[in-house]
Amino acid sequence: MRSSNPVFSRRGFSRDNGYAGFNTAPQAGAAAVGTQGSPYAQPQGNPYATNPYAQQGLQQGAPPQTPVTTGRMTMDDVVLRTGTTLGILIVTAALAWTLLPVDDANIGRSYGIGIGAALIGMVLALVQSFKRKATPALIVSYAAFEGVFLGVVSSVVDHRIASGAAMQAVIGTLAVFAAVLVAYKAGWIRVNRRFYGFVMAAALGFMLLMVVNLLFAAFGGGDGLGFRSGGLGILFGIIGVLLGACFLALDFKQVEDGIAYGAPKEEAWLAAFGLTLTLVWIYMEFLRLIAILNSSD
Repeated sequence: MRSSNPVFSRRGFSRDNGYAGFNTAPQAGAAAVGTQGSPYAQPQGNPYATNPYAQQGLQQGAPPQTPVTTGRMTMDDVVLRTGTTLGILIVTAALAWTLLPVDDANIGRSYGIGIGAALIGMVLALVQSFKRKATPALIVSYAAFEGVFLGVVSSVVDHRIASGAAMQAVIGTLAVFAAVLVAYKAGWIRVNRRFYGFVMAAALGFMLLMVVNLLFAAFGGGDGLGFRSGGLGILFGIIGVLLGACFLALDFKQVEDGIAYGAPKEEAWLAAFGLTLTLVWIYMEFLRLIAILNSSD
């Protein structure tokens, strides 16, 4: 569903942001490093609200502005908010799995509830995406409704297509998260202008193909152009996981820059929101891959 798509519901498409989604209003005590003479900087002069490659001062070795006041975002803030958001998502997913059976007698009702929750989650994600400031209630509500959808979909795949699929998808998602984090910290992934442009172009192209496939499926029946089944489905599932991994690298860069430049503490909610969107995207791609592989056996 769209709510699990880090492109469609990405906060970076707001009118004032390049990729990030951090508040673009200048913050007291935050130096405008890299904004003078940088061809990529935003007019507002706020480094942590620009594209992840717009850190010319850092690339030249200039030290970031050290927060001198309280109320600045820290890694602990990001971890706490992300843990809270993911925890709520997991709890509601577990409740949906338990309370919404997917046997022949109940699958229609359960799936209807799941789709309804996904639509509500998508709306909440879009509202937050276009807001200038984080609204914890919106982010937490999104996680809750998205969890209901994931719980139902996971139960359907696990019980009716591939036993153990949900756990396999969770393990795959955690493995991608750990691999990208290690690669990013080791410097094997360089989040710069070229990387950002490539990821955004690839993601938009991916989205366009999925929309076209959906339209063909809606009006022509079947699986449309076949992007979600068979060999093509497997290929596009792998591409979807790789795109999710790229968005994780962008998320890590955003968090790193926000902390380095003294982003306000409440911006940790936006970091949690972005990470949750990306992890849901990766999980759904893994779940689809597992379903395709088992349905073709």
